[in-house]
Amino acid sequence: MHHDLPLITTIAAALGLALVLGFVAARLRLPALVGYLVAGIAIGPFTPGFVADLQLASQLAEIGVMLLMFGVGLHFSLGDLLAVRRIAVPGAVVQMVAATAMGIGVALLWGWSLAAAVVFGISLSVASTVVLLRALEARNQLETFTGRVAVGWLVVEDLAMVLVLVLLPPLAGALAGGGKLDLAALGRELGTTLLQVGVFVALMLVVGRRLFPWMLWQVQRVGSRELFTLCVVAAAVSIAYGATRIFGVSFALGAFFAGMVLRESQFSHRAAEETLPLRDAFAVLFFVSVGMLFDPRILVDQPLRVLAVVGIIVLGKSFAAAILVLLLRYPLHTALTVSASLAQIGEFSFILVNLGAALRIVPGEAQSLVVAGALISIALNPLVFRAIEPFQRWLLARSQLARDFAARDDPLAELPMSTDPRYLSRQVVLVGYGRVGRRLAESLAAHGVPYVVAEQNRVVVEELRARGIPAVFGDASQPEVLVQAHVARARMLVIATPDTMGVRQMAEHARLLNPSIEIAVRSHNEDEARRLQEELVGQVFVGEQELASAMARHVIERCA
Repeated sequence: MHHDLPLITTIAAALGLALVLGFVAARLRLPALVGYLVAGIAIGPFTPGFVADLQLASQLAEIGVMLLMFGVGLHFSLGDLLAVRRIAVPGAVVQMVAATAMGIGVALLWGWSLAAAVVFGISLSVASTVVLLRALEARNQLETFTGRVAVGWLVVEDLAMVLVLVLLPPLAGALAGGGKLDLAALGRELGTTLLQVGVFVALMLVVGRRLFPWMLWQVQRVGSRELFTLCVVAAAVSIAYGATRIFGVSFALGAFFAGMVLRESQFSHRAAEETLPLRDAFAVLFFVSVGMLFDPRILVDQPLRVLAVVGIIVLGKSFAAAILVLLLRYPLHTALTVSASLAQIGEFSFILVNLGAALRIVPGEAQSLVVAGALISIALNPLVFRAIEPFQRWLLARSQLARDFAARDDPLAELPMSTDPRYLSRQVVLVGYGRVGRRLAESLAAHGVPYVVAEQNRVVVEELRARGIPAVFGDASQPEVLVQAHVARARMLVIATPDTMGVRQMAEHARLLNPSIEIAVRSHNEDEARRLQEELVGQVFVGEQELASAMARHVIERCA
């Protein structure tokens, strides 16, 4: 028998202990990932007893990041990414600048150099993709508008971090004050990086979106489930690895674009389902690897500095993001969800601070503080998400300013005075204009059924109005949005958004304003459909393609 088996030992110890401690955490009504993090601390190098191989654990965690981002790409089209660009791009940039400034401020107060403060501040500004995706998937919000905004926001952050990691080595000497800045070399580095990223994205969108769906179709024709799963996993890992080695793109971004191009295949949903168990298992290894980096002594040696770091991550960064989203005139719920999504840090933070330490820019203490901040913020993140709804209700009940952010003064939040009267009475109020909502709208228009769209994406509302389609901007779970869509005189309310969190409020408000209104709702699975059917006393449909067609037939039959 072989006794020197570090890979098997690491996997067995990590998954076994994560199972036990995750179960204990769940029984204590704590998020299971708290147990996974504690498992990592227990088998890490800073606690007595067995020590797992940290390098192997980190590589296994990278596979988890690849598979998870690949799964997101399978549900995220280029159109989804472009649809949120007006909020994701400025939001990510401004939020990173704000968080970096806060990190620089506290680091300078601690007596660090400006270079160390800058690297430390940037490491606190970028959130963990893995943590965000787990949180959105757990709440069934990944495919919602708010979920797309959060994912697009992190994609922009990841692109920015790729540039930072490339530019930091040539800047290291100048930042540390020990060398002269070579602007020509810096320009070449930046130009090379942008060219590499551009070439990779172009190849994925032009060649990959044709080649990889075709390859998946050919494998599927063989009829072997194992080969299909192998093809999906091989594509995800191979493209991510090739993107990193050849084009300098991170594993996460490479896998994300791989998923986006494979989404063109009709088997994208099956591919996502086949890889789900692997994604879950390797995501656990990611959290365990984070725990292994944590040295508990930092809590005793520097408790105030740890508290300051956690405050910047959970409160400062989130507050800056929420204010920015509100200034861009998006609903309060979107602002709170996006801010909760960013209330943690993860994989890029570790990479950057470790690079800074290797280049002798930041002190060793910075690594411990970043890991401590990551560990605590990741453990708190599910609780932050859980607090969104009660906190929003508390704000709306006590703050006139919060109620004003329902966007009633926004010109897109009400129909123009010139709207044709046929859209104001006996019309269909269609909530959500995503893949399902768009197909529904096309069917309604083809049969001459008037409808009004209520949508949280300002870009979509602007485009609809430019095409002459009545649309109002806002969160339809708020009664004023339904009022502006004239639900009081509507024939039907059709809820086609994938976010079922606010369905109950939409139905209650609609029936309060219009007791005789009929309601049709989309759902994701049979259990959810059964629950909605019992709660809403309305018609519930399951699926996507079939769902859109069935809902359209139902609405047209009732309104024709």
